Amino acid sequence: MAPQIASNTRVDLAELLDFVRPRHRAILLTRRSDGSPQGSPLTCGVDDSGRIVVSTYPERAKTRNAKRDPQVSVIVLSDEWNGPWVQVDGTAEVLDVPESVEPLVEYFRNISGEHPDWDEYRAAMVKQGKSILRITPERWGPVATGGFPARLAG
Repeated sequence: MAPQIASNTRVDLAELLDFVRPRHRAILLTRRSDGSPQGSPLTCGVDDSGRIVVSTYPERAKTRNAKRDPQVSVIVLSDEWNGPWVQVDGTAEVLDVPESVEPLVEYFRNISGEHPDWDEYRAAMVKQGKSILRITPERWGPVATGGFPARLAG
């Protein structure tokens, strides 16, 4: 059996967003106040404006960190462990209630489709005090897969 060879595929912004849209597992990297990294596993999506979006709460470390330092990275993973992944670096914008409600509706629609009761959903977002992070992609690595270096293919 031939070993799986690692790959790195460069993509433009449209290809990046096409890659990210069906993938909802990610790790968000922010910076703590002392400059050390903070990793947060989460669910993400892509909004209609091409930003990576994350539903969260204002008291979460990722939210506080992104408000203080909006330069973040998101590592978007495939569902399967050895599947392709990509790191996206960008600037985060944090919206809290009430500004977050309609972007949270868009977030839900883009990940899960239609909700049976949008008024109920909106009321729940307000009651929970939900926030949304919107990350504008500015730089990204290639879409990568793990494996052996190409020199070991033979």
